[in-house]
Order: sequence, then structure tokens, then C-alpha cells
Amino acid sequence: MAGTFKFELVSPERILMSVDAEQVIVPGSEGEFTVMAGHAPVVSSLLPGVIHVTTAKDKQAIFVRSGFAEVNAEALTILAERAFIVEEADPRQIDSELDAAKQALDDCDSDEARLHVNRAIEELKALVKS
Repeated sequence: MAGTFKFELVSPERILMSVDAEQVIVPGSEGEFTVMAGHAPVVSSLLPGVIHVTTAKDKQAIFVRSGFAEVNAEALTILAERAFIVEEADPRQIDSELDAAKQALDDCDSDEARLHVNRAIEELKALVKS
């Protein structure tokens, strides 16, 4: 059986989640990465996308616009600029994030930035369909 580690996601409004997790998939700036108990220390910025959290009881998805992840062997802490738990999201909230992402796409000044914003748009469109 896999071990657990402390996962905490903090947004400016509140602590969004604080659980003992078995696995968390994070949309890091260098690509998605999976955190499990005993993970090597890492600090990464986040791209817009969905964090997938697996606990002993269930799985949850959290959309993050951006932020930072800090990992050590015992914990993963995410400081998010803006985040919401997908199951709890109002469809208007998702639509608002989608509108903001489309506006950000117009403001992009590089191919890399456009790639990241397009990824966020696709993630949000998938949330609208589910």
C-alpha cells in the first residue's frame, strides 16, 4: 500500500483543501508531474490546468489559474493565484474563467504563452462538457 503525504492548496480567499493524499498530479510549468509520498524536493511554478488529487476515500479535481508548488518528502503545498474545486464550481464561474483565458490569449506576446493559454482553454472547455 502506498503511503500518504500532506497536501494543502491555498488560494488568496481560503485554504481550499487540506488532506492526506496518496497521489497528486500537478500541471507544472515544465510539464505535468505526479507527487507521491517520499517525493524528492521540488519547487515549480504552475500552468493553468487541473490538479488531480487521490485520497484513500475519493478523487477530486481542482482548476488552478497559476501559482507555485513546493514539494518535499512529507508534503505538497500549492499556493494558487486563483483556484476552485471542480465539483463545487458554478457553471458561471467556469464560463468566467474561460472568458478570462480567451482574453489572455489575445494579450499573449509569445508562442509559448499562447501554448499555455490554449492549454487552459482546452481544460476549461472539458470542464464545461463534464
